[in-house]
Amino acid sequence: MEKENSLKWYDEKYCLQAVKENPWTLQYVKNLTEKICLKAVKRNGYVLQFVENQTKEICLEAVKQDGYALQFIKNPTEEMYLEAIKQNPWVLQHIKNQTKEICLAAIKQNLLTLQYVKNLTEEICLEALNQNKNAINFINIKKFPRIYEKYLFMIK
Repeated sequence: MEKENSLKWYDEKYCLQAVKENPWTLQYVKNLTEKICLKAVKRNGYVLQFVENQTKEICLEAVKQDGYALQFIKNPTEEMYLEAIKQNPWVLQHIKNQTKEICLAAIKQNLLTLQYVKNLTEEICLEALNQNKNAINFINIKKFPRIYEKYLFMIK
């Protein structure tokens, strides 16, 4: 009987139904096909941690479902970072290799993520200020005097 129960985790049809009902069952699947993995991560991005063969499509679907699934991607791309930001801009604080595009995407969604930008540039500060004058609270005005001048002009 025990052997029969363990054999079911090799059956694709059984496994597809299992991950559909509970994506966390992915950890018991013995033959992780792309089809099974996709079905699971579309329901819960966190189960990406059980996927050995992380294809681009699987990773993108995982972060579309939950931006914090980014932490389980072995080799994230900028596209994956941007999808994660789109789903949840707060993941910016966990991205080590922030690009201008990634930072701008996050602050366009939520100005408060400006505090997690590792390398503030004048362009990023201007974008934030254009979005909301309260961004000045997160900007070092000594480092960016032109930004402060623009702010003063905005509040007149």
